[in-house]
Amino acid sequence: MKKLFVGNIPHSHSEEDLKELFSKFTSIKSVKLLIDRETGRSRGFGFVEFDSDQEAEAAIAEFNGQLCEGRELVVNEARPMEKRDRPERSGQGRRY
Repeated sequence: MKKLFVGNIPHSHSEEDLKELFSKFTSIKSVKLLIDRETGRSRGFGFVEFDSDQEAEAAIAEFNGQLCEGRELVVNEARPMEKRDRPERSGQGRRY
């Protein structure tokens, strides 16, 4: 299984648009477009997960650098999330 990072996505695109863009590849397992909590708009990047490493590599070759509504897509293998130097959250909010 391989997860791809897709960046520089037009802000007008929805998760469904991202799924449709990659629809020619049949081994897509999941699609996730990140949304800004405050505005409800796309943050301009997301992830597409494939069951097939070969199809993931083909998607990188096809879409990295491709223009999408005037924006040049960035498509590459996703890196693991780095741990931030922040204190752990306790899970409890403030009580007034």
